[in-house]
Amino acid sequence: MRTTRIAALAFAAVSSIALASCATPVSPQSTATDAAPQPVTPARPAPQYGLFGFDTAGMDRTVAAGDDFYAFANGTWARTTAIPADKSNYGMFTALGDLSLSRTRAILDEARAEPSSRIGRAYASYLDEAAVEGRGLEPITPWLNKVRGLRSNADYAALASDAARAGIYTAFPGYIGQDDRHPDRYITAMFQGGIGMPDRDYYLEPAERFARTRTAYLAFLEQMLTLAGEPDAAPRARAVMEFETRIARAHWNKVDSSDASKTYNKLSIADLQRSAPGFDFAAYLRGMGVTENEVLVAQPSAFTGIAREYGNAPVQVLRDQLIIRSLSTYADELPKAISDADFAFYGTALSGTPQQEDRWKRAVRFTEGLLSDELSQIYVARHFPAESKQAIDRLVRNVLDALAVRIDNLAWMQPQTKVRARAKLANFTVKIGYPDQWRSYEGLDIRSDDLFGNAWRSNEFEHAYQIGKLGTAVRRWEWGMTPMTVNAYANFSMNEIVFPAAILQPPFFDPHADDAINYGGIGAVIGHEISHHFDDQGAKYDENGRLSDWWTPEDVAAFSAAGRRLVEQYDAYEVLGERINGEFTLGENIGDLAGLAIAYDAYKKSLNGAEAPVIDGTTGDQRFFLGWAQVWRRNYRDANLLQRLTTDPHSPSVQRAWVVRNLDAWYGAYGVQSGARLYLAPEQRVRIW
Repeated sequence: MRTTRIAALAFAAVSSIALASCATPVSPQSTATDAAPQPVTPARPAPQYGLFGFDTAGMDRTVAAGDDFYAFANGTWARTTAIPADKSNYGMFTALGDLSLSRTRAILDEARAEPSSRIGRAYASYLDEAAVEGRGLEPITPWLNKVRGLRSNADYAALASDAARAGIYTAFPGYIGQDDRHPDRYITAMFQGGIGMPDRDYYLEPAERFARTRTAYLAFLEQMLTLAGEPDAAPRARAVMEFETRIARAHWNKVDSSDASKTYNKLSIADLQRSAPGFDFAAYLRGMGVTENEVLVAQPSAFTGIAREYGNAPVQVLRDQLIIRSLSTYADELPKAISDADFAFYGTALSGTPQQEDRWKRAVRFTEGLLSDELSQIYVARHFPAESKQAIDRLVRNVLDALAVRIDNLAWMQPQTKVRARAKLANFTVKIGYPDQWRSYEGLDIRSDDLFGNAWRSNEFEHAYQIGKLGTAVRRWEWGMTPMTVNAYANFSMNEIVFPAAILQPPFFDPHADDAINYGGIGAVIGHEISHHFDDQGAKYDENGRLSDWWTPEDVAAFSAAGRRLVEQYDAYEVLGERINGEFTLGENIGDLAGLAIAYDAYKKSLNGAEAPVIDGTTGDQRFFLGWAQVWRRNYRDANLLQRLTTDPHSPSVQRAWVVRNLDAWYGAYGVQSGARLYLAPEQRVRIW
């Protein structure tokens, strides 16, 4: 995941590990009586995958490495691995996610038996499906009646603020975050909303797949209104669809919305009101508890268009959209008919997933969402030993050192910019495994017999917690992911890289695997997250995490030229008849390219000048690149892959593996020559960091 402020992708680990060990041999002349006992080195545990940490059975050796490195490394795995019915895709991330879920379930099954356990009560409330069905829509009916009581457009903003406090967002979603130009302060940030599908393209693009999704969405709108007990659902659904289509026309596209400079627009509430009449921003923000006079507005011209639509829409349309959004937000805490309808669109129509997860899995996710820190403390105590944290920290430091050397050797970066870049690197905060401090949930009422109430109260509790940050010191100890999350991220304003515990496992990191595999896997992912701070958006933040222009014009020109070549490379890739958007995915592609190059340097340095041994017929360099390819094993359902092409700033896994074609060492490792499909002439290989 990557946003203007936080970039995420994958994760970390490893210390230098011996490749083999054996017992000290006894001399042929020695006997049991005339030789002292010799020490025996314990047998080293086997890696989880294969002989050296890589699953060679998953390769397809009928494919040349230079023609399709992903298929060469992963082809048999891809051909023989089915996607579970409750998933839109399946690969290394999802496999570890399942492991994390199972481990967390064990914790919650124990807690459920203890009445004093808040996490146990939350988990029990979700598992009690009979109680949910028995209550029907009764828990949400008072709120729906309040929505039905809306009488004018002028009153809508106050109602929308009530909704936002309960986690229901419509026109202008937002969050409390650091002010990018003053990262020591919190500010309210707002961005374009008002649509129920993932992106403006779903409303506006004529392509057949988007038209199909529009048809499914219209049916979903009608079904939700019907389930809410509303008459004339079909024409009212069409009115909501037409309303959201008009809003989509005002939206910025995803490339501009990902630009940290374009989306930094600090406005007083009075100026925002003048620029976007039709929506009472003062009432909206006041109702949410915002007392400051300035807010960050991500897409100002979109706000103007969206406010106009909300000001002019028939009141019935505003009611109906909010009814639908309310049911969708709380679908998992309401009867099965609501949950099934919501999943049929967002799970199946959008992502191609045939069936919902088992209820216990959703119960685990629900509890983690409500009480993440309370649950996380138990998880890390059981599943993340201190020695793992120390080993990963050493590997992170090795990769940071490798990037420092690369910065020193860059031909295109000006000397004064190199000084600032090194300062930024020196100021990095590295967070590994889990937070150093845990937040409290004191005052949050969780009941074992009130699922909907638990969710509603939790959303209001979380809203108050976030709003409470305004005017206080920045909480630098906080994390944006739980330790159970199989991912990692870079936070530009914090100048930090963060690696949760759950990703520090095979195939990303295995303490019993060959170093080359670990450096090609988690090492490259560490490099990816570090390099995000120097990608097309992260490079706009200085050594203090402040959005500023600290590069010279010459640096910007050279970096942009290299980035443009990478955009063109990815623009040329076709997936399911569509092209990857190289500009939208640029930051993540830079992360992959730079991360792999930096990790390779760190791996070579770890050898201390020695040659890596040949293991099972593979050289150290070959194993390094296999380690990279293995972590990207992933099969997609077509609908999910097409959705990702529209909304995901990461390239698909196949093309992520192909980034190796830009590294000279890959050509030497596999003897790739001109004529191979992935071959690039040396002058065509993109080199940034």
